[in-house]
Amino acid sequence: MATIRAAQRYGAIIIGGGHNGLVAANYLAKAGIKVLLLERRNIIGGCAVTEEIIPGFKFSRASYVYSLFRPQIISDLNLHKHGLELLPRVPSSFTPTPQKNGNYLLLGAGEEADIAEIAKFSQKDAEAYPKYNVLMEKYSAAIRPLLDRAPPDLGLFFTKNSSFKKRKDNFSDLIAFAWHLTKLGKDLPGFIELVTGPANKFLDRWFESPILKATLGTDAIIGAMLSPSSPYSAYVLLHHVMCGVWCNVKGGMGGISQALEKAAYENGVEIRTEAPVRKILTDNTNQPVAYGVELENGEKLFSNVILSNAAPFITFSKLLDTETKKKLPNDFMAAISTINHTSSSCKINVAIDKLPNFLCAPHTDEIKGGPHHRGTIHFETSPSQIEDAYQDGVTGIPSRRPVIELTLPSVVDPTIAPKGKHVALMFVQYVPYALKNNQPWTQVLKEEFADRVFSVIEEYAPGFKKSIIGKPDILTPVDLEEIYAIPGGNIFHGSMSLDQLFFSRPVPGWARYETPVGNLFNCGAGAHPGGGVMGAVGRNCAQMVLKQIK
Repeated sequence: MATIRAAQRYGAIIIGGGHNGLVAANYLAKAGIKVLLLERRNIIGGCAVTEEIIPGFKFSRASYVYSLFRPQIISDLNLHKHGLELLPRVPSSFTPTPQKNGNYLLLGAGEEADIAEIAKFSQKDAEAYPKYNVLMEKYSAAIRPLLDRAPPDLGLFFTKNSSFKKRKDNFSDLIAFAWHLTKLGKDLPGFIELVTGPANKFLDRWFESPILKATLGTDAIIGAMLSPSSPYSAYVLLHHVMCGVWCNVKGGMGGISQALEKAAYENGVEIRTEAPVRKILTDNTNQPVAYGVELENGEKLFSNVILSNAAPFITFSKLLDTETKKKLPNDFMAAISTINHTSSSCKINVAIDKLPNFLCAPHTDEIKGGPHHRGTIHFETSPSQIEDAYQDGVTGIPSRRPVIELTLPSVVDPTIAPKGKHVALMFVQYVPYALKNNQPWTQVLKEEFADRVFSVIEEYAPGFKKSIIGKPDILTPVDLEEIYAIPGGNIFHGSMSLDQLFFSRPVPGWARYETPVGNLFNCGAGAHPGGGVMGAVGRNCAQMVLKQIK
C-alpha cells in the first residue's frame, strides 16, 4: 500500500453528496471524525436539488415534495437554524373532473372538510374514511420505529465467525422489530396482508367511489412499475403515507440539502463538488478491505472507512476493480446484479405565465389561485385509468393517457418564481426506460410525450399549453439515470417490493449497512429503509459506523 501523507488521510470518505450522504457526514463529523464528502456534480443534494433551469424560476428538478424526512434529523442537526423552512400545503390533494362547474375531490383541509368532500361522491365512503385513516396510522406507527434502526439479519445468528457484539446488537434489533409488530395485536394479520398484497384489494374493501380510490391509489405506484393491482403495491401506499404532512420546502427541495450542507460545514465536513470517484481502493491480500478512493482525475484519497451513497449496483459493479469483485462471494455479486431497478417515472418541469384554470373549479385570483392549487393535483378519476396506463408502460409504450401528479409550489412559496408567474412540476407515469423494439429515446419522442401530458391537463384546464414559458425540462428514466446516477432511472435506487425491503435491502444477508468489503458501507437509498427524501439510511449507517469505531 502506498505511503499515506497526513493531508490525504480522513476518518471517513463519503461517495455522493445526496441528502443521505450529507446526513451521514453530519453525524460522523459531530462525533469527531474527519469527514470528506465527494460529489460528482457541481451541486450538492443528489435528487433533492433546486435548479434555475429558466432564469428567475427555481425548480425542484427531481424530487418535488417533502414528507418522509425523519424529524429527529432536523432536531439533531438543528436544520431550522441552517435555513430549512417547511411550508404546509392545505389542502393537500385536488382531483378535478373535466366538466364545467362540475364536481371535484379536495382533501387535506381537516377531517370534517374531507368527510364533506367525499360525501359528494359516496356517503358510505365518507363514513369509512376516518376509520381508514385510524387504521393506516396504526400500521404507520408500527413501521416508523423500524425505519430508524438496522433491520435484523437472521442469518447472522448462524454465522460462526461473527463477533459476540454483532450478535448482541443484531438480537436487540430483532427483538425491537418483533415488539413493534406485536403492538398491532389483532390487526397484525391485516398488516401482513397489506404489505404483501395489491393496493386495489385493500382500497376496494374500504371504499366504493372510483375517484377516491384513484386518488388514494396513486400513492401505491409512485416511482414504481406497478399498478394498484400489483402485489406489494399496498406497501408502497403505506410507505408514502406513514411519515406525516406533505409540505413544500421554501426555496425548493434544495432547501433540505442546503441546510444539511451548512450544518456539515459547521461540523467540520470537507465537501468537494465536481469530484467524481473512479474506483474504491481495496487491499485484497486476504478478504477485500477498502482504504480509499481514486478520483477521475487520478487523485487518491485515503480513509479508515468508506460510505457509498451511490446505488449498490453502481458501488459493486462500477466502483470496484475486477480483482476485488472476484474475491467477493458469488451469491452476493449475483444478488447485486439482479436488483430490480425497473422504473416508470418521468419528471417534466415548466414555467407558466398563469395558473391553470380548472373547468370544475374556476378561480379569479391569478396570483394566489384557489385552495385547490396548493396541493398535489391528480387527473385520474377511476382506478381503470391507472391500470390502462400501466398496461401501456409494461409493453414498452409511454402511456397513451399518462398518470400525472401536478404541483404548483410557487402558489405556496412565491420566492421561486417572478411575480404573477409560476413553476409547474409534473411527476408522470408510466414511462418505460426501454421502449418497444429497442427504440431510443429521442428529443422528438420526449417532446411528443410531454405534449401528451399537457393535453391531459388541457382537458381539465383549457389554456394550460398556451401558458407555458420557454422550453419544458423533460426527464425520462434514461435522463434521470444519466443526470443523477440512479440505475434505470429508479428514484429509490431499487424497487420497493417486499423482496427488496427490510432484511433483503439491498440484498439478503447484507441489510445492516456493512458489505463483504471491509470498511465499506452502504448509506444510500438502496439500503434500508429505502427511497424518498427520508435521511434515515444516512443516519442509520452513520450510527453503525460509529458502533464499529467504538
